[in-house]
Amino acid sequence: MSQSNPLTRRNPLSAPVSVPTTHPVHAQGKPFVESDADTKLRSHLEGPTGPPSNTNTAFGGKRRGGSAGKLGKREYAILGAITLVGWWTRMYRLGRPDSVVFDEVHFGGFATKYLKRRFFMDVHPPLAKLLITLSAWIGGFDGNFDFKDIGKDYIEPGVPYITMRFFPALLGLALIPLTFLTIISLRLSLATAILGSLLIAFENALITQSRLILLDSFLVFFTGLTTLFWVRFSNHDSEGRAFTRPWWFNLTLTGLSLGAVVSCKWVGLFTIAMVGFGTLRQLWLLLGNLKVTPRQWIRHFAARGLCLIVVPLTFYMLMFRIHFWILNESGDGDGFMSSEFQHTLQGHGMEDTFADVSLGSKVSIRHVNTQGGYLHSHNHAYPGGSKQQQITLYPHRDDNNVWRIVNASAPDGPASYPWDDLPTEWVLTGTKIRLEHLITEKRLHSHDVRPPVSEVDFQNEVSGYGFPGFAGDANDDFVVEIAHRTRGRRDRTARHRLKALRSQFRLRHALTGCYLFSHKVKLPDWGFEQQEVTCNKNPTWENSLWYIETNEHTQLPFDAEKVNYEKPSFFDKFSELNAVMWRTNAGLTERHAYDSRPQSWPVLRRGINFWVQNHRQVYLLGNPMIWWSSTLAIVAYLGIRGLMVLRAKRGYRDLHQPKIAFYDEVCAYLVISWALHYLPFFLMQRQLFLHHYLPALYFAVLLFCTVFDYITSTIRPRTRIQVAAVIMVLAVWSWNHWSPLAYAGPWTKGQCENGKWLKTWDFSCNDFHEDLGMYKAIPAVPSSKIGGDVVPDGDAITTTFVEEAPEPIHNAFEAVDVPAEDKTVAPVGPQNEVQMQESTIEVPLDAEGDVGKAEDTRAPVGNDAGAPAVTDKEVDEGGWHGGADEDMKHDHDDPEAVKTQPGDAPIGVGKVEVPEIRLDEEEKDRLIDDLLKHDEQDNQ
Repeated sequence: MSQSNPLTRRNPLSAPVSVPTTHPVHAQGKPFVESDADTKLRSHLEGPTGPPSNTNTAFGGKRRGGSAGKLGKREYAILGAITLVGWWTRMYRLGRPDSVVFDEVHFGGFATKYLKRRFFMDVHPPLAKLLITLSAWIGGFDGNFDFKDIGKDYIEPGVPYITMRFFPALLGLALIPLTFLTIISLRLSLATAILGSLLIAFENALITQSRLILLDSFLVFFTGLTTLFWVRFSNHDSEGRAFTRPWWFNLTLTGLSLGAVVSCKWVGLFTIAMVGFGTLRQLWLLLGNLKVTPRQWIRHFAARGLCLIVVPLTFYMLMFRIHFWILNESGDGDGFMSSEFQHTLQGHGMEDTFADVSLGSKVSIRHVNTQGGYLHSHNHAYPGGSKQQQITLYPHRDDNNVWRIVNASAPDGPASYPWDDLPTEWVLTGTKIRLEHLITEKRLHSHDVRPPVSEVDFQNEVSGYGFPGFAGDANDDFVVEIAHRTRGRRDRTARHRLKALRSQFRLRHALTGCYLFSHKVKLPDWGFEQQEVTCNKNPTWENSLWYIETNEHTQLPFDAEKVNYEKPSFFDKFSELNAVMWRTNAGLTERHAYDSRPQSWPVLRRGINFWVQNHRQVYLLGNPMIWWSSTLAIVAYLGIRGLMVLRAKRGYRDLHQPKIAFYDEVCAYLVISWALHYLPFFLMQRQLFLHHYLPALYFAVLLFCTVFDYITSTIRPRTRIQVAAVIMVLAVWSWNHWSPLAYAGPWTKGQCENGKWLKTWDFSCNDFHEDLGMYKAIPAVPSSKIGGDVVPDGDAITTTFVEEAPEPIHNAFEAVDVPAEDKTVAPVGPQNEVQMQESTIEVPLDAEGDVGKAEDTRAPVGNDAGAPAVTDKEVDEGGWHGGADEDMKHDHDDPEAVKTQPGDAPIGVGKVEVPEIRLDEEEKDRLIDDLLKHDEQDNQ
């Protein structure tokens, strides 16, 4: 029986897989003293019955011919059958829902931008989005659908959404055979491989994610693919087949898979860490193996460095190369990037501009650090503070971005200068200048007034001040301080003489010493949400740096030196985009209605509401049987492993038993992989969701299968299969019970309430029908889809509205034990505080059959998950509201007909006795006589 570790245990590196039973002898004839490491290695390889044989047998399982991972006809037949089951669970009614769901808003929208070739910025690498775009292109998508709203219809615009969903569903399906092959490669039994692959096939969260245009299906697939190739490589390495063709093949494919997984999402970095830890352990064991020469060890190190570092990095960069090649036009992501980057995009270039800046030059000035845009002013005043003209940063080119540089050295200078006649005077570091806004004729101005948004003592307001004929004042003066570091290629003159696109400079206010400053703070609506500009006494260096983008002067000759943005290389663009992605990703700290923290994921405390419409719902919820069992397996292994450590202190040698040592190493590898994909999320402050746990869940399921294999290793194979069948029955029942949330299927309120095993599962049961029969009723046709040739039956529509009406919301002041009323009678509201006067007069109403049916004016169920139920009550306007229809047909020609007023009792559907006081003429005369007599007696 072969019991070699599939991950780290290795034979001697010579071709024959055998272990000498006698100690080797040095060349000098001296006996070789075996180290403790080699002793453990040899004892593990030999096992309790001697050297390993060529047959490959799982502990307690069926014998499998060939080396690890090789399948026979029976295994292939079983794998094919399981894959067919997975096809059904992944592809069943893939076209439902037929509208935009959750993050399809983003990733479908990115496909649109790829097809339009317009640059965008996203926090995820491009591979998965490129594959989604490929599926859209194959489906014939023209990119004219924007995906901007959840619930937006796919059918009418003709979006090939089923094709776009098919790609992630196909990769979700491929994860099932990957699981089967990985468990076989881990040298576990065939029954365990069947169990593990079926658990993945019936896992609700994986099904939900793989049926939509989302990235997680790609991520989990490449995580599983990396795991399979890494385990196979480790098998070849531990069996002494280093540097053979299968060894190189699996090592190279491991590197490519690592590149793919990190090119889908940066969560793939955790997979790289998993392989990295395994690699370090292998190299450490090789270093301790005296049969491995230093030259061989260097070869092992170089091979792993090439395939596990260079290959993934090259693949990752290649994806960005394709990304840049496709997105070559200006788009809505330009504002995140530097000016140099933006000018590589079509539609964002500019003509060469004069390099040397002089007094009288008309310039546009850009902020260096925030990409907020140009120094800008417009004819709008601050609502507070000085109430002078606004100064902002504006991200687009505009005539309001143009300023003229004026000499401020002469305190009594004129209001204007004849720039066409004056000689050229360069702007040097230390030059005192003023900036005149060309359109409004205001000057850049600062004074000891707090800014309208950043109201702190160390910041002053910056405004536009002045009028025609006014020469300005000292608060308009700024001193140029040119930074030593230049932009683009080195230009020594740009360090002391101001040059467009080369010099970076600061503007220091001459009176207060503050620096012209901007940061990522937006002004309110009155400032058109443009970026705030202030004068900061303690600024950060980067946020106080500026440069000149365009420059022109009438005195400069046409052939004067001109400059333009230097085109960045691919590596410059690659580095810049990844830095922007990192900062943007770290900035996603705002709370979301359905975000969750990592501690809640293993126990499946809360899901995510993806979509609600037409009394159906898509809610991301895992299969509780699978999630809780896998979490229990993790806890059980950690507990038992800790117990074995304690027993080792007391002299017990549990880990020296080959069977326990084998399962311990497999479980340890899977637990470490689970931890590396789970624990780092505790360090993140950004938005997190349940689907971030899916890669870790994959390893938790594998660990559960390993624990199952160990527990059942001593029983007969038929009994093991029976135990696995019981587990699968529970898993399939659990899948079926919550499948309406994965497939947007019909469900009832009662079934939904029974499905809320935890109070924190916040899917909305009020959005479902009372019973399944209501889903078979003819649905109401939206008015926008009713054409001239389609005339729906009125009775059918009326029936549909009545069937769809949810239960009314009960008033908090009603008695708890109020008997349920018939649904055709409006519920009785709370009683009035002022009681109506009783009467003995009965007023007949119209015949019951003449009462018309009120139109159902309820708003459709929206996309906001957990929204309160839409009831059939009218808007509460005060008084008694019994829910009776207000627009029933009454006989308005009858003067005696009763008209309801606010405060009156409700009128039901049918004959109701309505009391009213009515006196005849004789009774009125009698009452008047009694009152007159009473007054006469009082007067006497």
